[in-house]
Amino acid sequence: MSALIFRDLKVVELASVLAGPAVGMFFAELGAEVIKIENKKTGGDVTRTWRLPAESPDAPVSAYYCSVNWGKQSLLLDLEEPEDRQTVQNLILEADVLLSNFKPAFAKKTGLDFESLRAVHPRLIYAQLLAFEHDDTIPAFDIVLQAEAGFLYMTGEADRPPSRMPVALIDLLAAHQLKEAILIALLQREKSGIGGYVQTSLMASALASLANQATNWLMVGHIPQRMGSAHPNIAPYGDIFHTADDKALVLAIGADHQFRNLCKCLNLGYLADDERFSTNPARVKHRQELVEALRPAFLHVDRETIVRKLNQNGVPAGSVRNMQEVFELPFAQSMVLEEILADGSVSKRVKTVGFTMG
Repeated sequence: MSALIFRDLKVVELASVLAGPAVGMFFAELGAEVIKIENKKTGGDVTRTWRLPAESPDAPVSAYYCSVNWGKQSLLLDLEEPEDRQTVQNLILEADVLLSNFKPAFAKKTGLDFESLRAVHPRLIYAQLLAFEHDDTIPAFDIVLQAEAGFLYMTGEADRPPSRMPVALIDLLAAHQLKEAILIALLQREKSGIGGYVQTSLMASALASLANQATNWLMVGHIPQRMGSAHPNIAPYGDIFHTADDKALVLAIGADHQFRNLCKCLNLGYLADDERFSTNPARVKHRQELVEALRPAFLHVDRETIVRKLNQNGVPAGSVRNMQEVFELPFAQSMVLEEILADGSVSKRVKTVGFTMG
């Protein structure tokens, strides 16, 4: 893949926190010039200060900030100051794409709304990110959207309070929606020569990602309940087992032949013929009995050996890795991007571009 596929593209980023900046970093990774405008009055993007206790308080920015702000030129400006506002407007006049998660009212007040900019720059693609389509005045962070869109209710263990997903997944889903919209707008501009307006919201992006959990409700009236990592339609899928070396693995059995192969690998062939487990509907119905029948077999083998054996026999299984174990994988190491910070320290983050092109 050519890392410079967008080398002639200029992006101005009027966005903070995660979703909008993730879009900007995507284009930076592909060669675009990305200029990030940060609020001078507040000391820049709020995530600059979102440090872990382990981070030095003297570090110029937090690791969180680094995660989605690689390869950008950052300018600290105050859009309520005429000179700074003019600087931003001049940059936009030279840009191909404008990323904004400003409230529409503030954008209009500062002359940075789509209608004002289209009048002077018809080729501009204006990409707007909102929290809620129906009310742009509601402040929202990812967990609020996880709650409002149904994710929080169904995430966590049964009979325990809901659990937040450990990454801001709604922000990342919204970033993907906005990237797709911008790419389509760029394609249309190639044909027409005219830019346009694209918009998504965190709420729309969240709802668009409910997939089978939404259809389970829409088609049969099933309200998804908290099941830990288990799957409502398949078993054993998402069930966690521990091995002799006190490591965890997960199974993802999606077909009867995979279950039979699992039983063979564990020397539990008789389970495949048990009427409680011989078909997927039966396994879903008798999930807990199945898990208890499988659990002892894993305690007699180490994780690496059994996961390799299962995979070699067409059984979907994976190691439950902590972050250190993840980045000990050679492929994961190849996904790391580095950048030198203002104090000379090296910052690291994972690529947002996860595809290749021939």
